[in-house]
Amino acid sequence: MDAVVWIVLGVLLAVAEIFTTTLFLIMFAAGAFAAAGAAALGAPVAVQAVVFAVVSALTVALARPTIRRHLRPSVETGEQSFGVEALEGASALVIEQVDAEQGMVKIDGELWTARPYDATQTFEPGARVQVIKVRGATALVWQDDISSPGELPEAKR
Repeated sequence: MDAVVWIVLGVLLAVAEIFTTTLFLIMFAAGAFAAAGAAALGAPVAVQAVVFAVVSALTVALARPTIRRHLRPSVETGEQSFGVEALEGASALVIEQVDAEQGMVKIDGELWTARPYDATQTFEPGARVQVIKVRGATALVWQDDISSPGELPEAKR
């Protein structure tokens, strides 16, 4: 009978996790399932409670940080961004004059339409620029001779 109670508790916690998506309640569900296993082996209620507490604490302390790190790449972990986010900050070569109306740059071997981040600027072919943002399929670029963070446009600070 004790095993059924632990299983029901584990299922309730797992279902609640679906609605919270915090990866917190699922760790207690794992503890409840471990306690159900202890109950199925005939352990007394006190041992079942200890198994629940220990397994829950270990999964919260050890597994949760690892899982969260893999689900949400962050700058602190040094993980790389991907897709168009990876282009932001990249260096590009101007292929066709970039002005407020038109332009083409080469970023990592790929051609992209481009516009200056500051609409008053113009970049001539052969110039090096830095990708500040990507909007749709258009790279917004800035002069690449930036030597200090103080010279970056407001969007990159």
